Amino acid sequence: MSIELNKEARSAAIQSIERYFRENMDEPIGNVAASGLLGFLLEEIGPVIYNQAVTDVQERLQARISELDIEVHEDEFQYWRRREPKAKTTPRR
Repeated sequence: MSIELNKEARSAAIQSIERYFRENMDEPIGNVAASGLLGFLLEEIGPVIYNQAVTDVQERLQARISELDIEVHEDEFQYWRRREPKAKTTPRR
């Protein structure tokens, strides 16, 4: 599965790469080179980030699923227990 960015996100990412090079590197990077670098990063490193995100979501969902039985548990055969008269307590002397 390749990681694709929509047009707006891709443009913002390219601008961010260009700014990073202007502010942190000895030489600026052009638009075409920044686009190529972005493509490389998405193809080479993007899957690592994507896979980690999927793992994080799976762990989070598994934790929620494991709590599900606690949240929605219903005691069984409660009809008669709810209708039994309460035991009278005798006062202590």
